[in-house]
Amino acid sequence: MTTYLLCCDWGTSFFRLRLMSQLTFECIAEVSSQSGIAGTFEGWKTAAKRIGVSRDDFFRQQLKTQIDLLATKTSIRLAGIPMVLSGMASSSIGMAEVPYATLPFAVDGSQASIRHFTTQTGFPHEILLISGVRSLQDVMRGEETQLTGLIALLDLPVHEAGEAIFIFPGTHSKHMYIREGQLLNFDTYMTGELFDLMATQSILNASVDISNLSTLARPDLVAFKQGVGAAQSSTLLNRLFTVRTNQLFDKLTRKQNALYLSGLLIGSELKNLQENEKAKIVLCSGSSLSRFYTLAMETVGLTKRTVVVPPELIDQAASVGQILLFQNQTVKETTK
Repeated sequence: MTTYLLCCDWGTSFFRLRLMSQLTFECIAEVSSQSGIAGTFEGWKTAAKRIGVSRDDFFRQQLKTQIDLLATKTSIRLAGIPMVLSGMASSSIGMAEVPYATLPFAVDGSQASIRHFTTQTGFPHEILLISGVRSLQDVMRGEETQLTGLIALLDLPVHEAGEAIFIFPGTHSKHMYIREGQLLNFDTYMTGELFDLMATQSILNASVDISNLSTLARPDLVAFKQGVGAAQSSTLLNRLFTVRTNQLFDKLTRKQNALYLSGLLIGSELKNLQENEKAKIVLCSGSSLSRFYTLAMETVGLTKRTVVVPPELIDQAASVGQILLFQNQTVKETTK
């Protein structure tokens, strides 16, 4: 087994490449950029495609640029080190479209849908391209790999445990329903995207101030909790307009009103969790959202059922999941 692995998380608008130790799961170094899949695909379609550059070769060229940056940063010769790609790289606008895996899906990643690319002249890296998972009405790419890595980091006995709901907050939050080591279903909530749209492009724009939500005073947190509570007692479409009247009636400052709006949306996302009283909740949030989701859980009375994963583990999870899937595929190949 090679000591290192190149782990790439390539989203719609973000790129991150890490050099990882397969033995210790340590991140040796990383590079990141805003060169996401959407822009890369557009670059191929509008320029490189016309001169006969294949789609996967164009994506390899972009990867090589980032690998060279990582090699310079680490002073490590990276030629021959395999690479694992997850996220939107396996989508219709990615390096190559790979069919989704289907449910139920083993959380150890053993049923992942994968495509191999061999090394080429000028690109001495085997590539393992990981697809996502689909249900009858929903899809995700990347979160399932993150889930695999997180369960390994937490050393959770998922095959022996009862039902659990893993929550991954974000632009499109994912709620994953797991029982006895199997992902049985999942739901997507457009919480983060809706907050951005409401706060920047709707009539509510003039009623909120989102310029500094990192430093919060007690009244700001109280406003957030008010929003979470309001979401429990009425429909979201009705309550959204109260953000406007809060400002018209001088009930809240614009900053507090932004927190109220955030509370409304997160509170609405969490409503379904109260209906499933037996399942353990595992909150898997990065540092920017962990405080808000933890406070929302407290507000709606879900704290006793909730395990909060440290944000630093969430940051490691995708890369660890990629390592485990790579090792699993290597074992399969050697046992054929």
